[in-house]
Amino acid sequence: MKSKFISRFDEAFLTTSTEMLRAIAHPIRLAIIDVLYKGKEMTVTEIYEALHIEQAIASHHLRILKDKRVVASKRDGKNSYYTLRSEDFANILAVLERQVKI
Repeated sequence: MKSKFISRFDEAFLTTSTEMLRAIAHPIRLAIIDVLYKGKEMTVTEIYEALHIEQAIASHHLRILKDKRVVASKRDGKNSYYTLRSEDFANILAVLERQVKI
């Protein structure tokens, strides 16, 4: 079905972008993006300790971010290490930070 509005982006791009933005649109997930940007590569333990949240909560939010390709993980023994897929996600935080301060 063809979209009724005109955009330079196709419908697939707009849908995928919306899903990605929904994935980051949560206070804990924004905080995870921030600590990963600062820490670069962290285990779930390092993340939940840095944010003072429970391990299950951190794992839940990391799964959402991973499913929407915001974070990547790699396994090393029994630890999984999480990183931002792109520093551009930290740039989104920087834009928000500037706008919220206005």
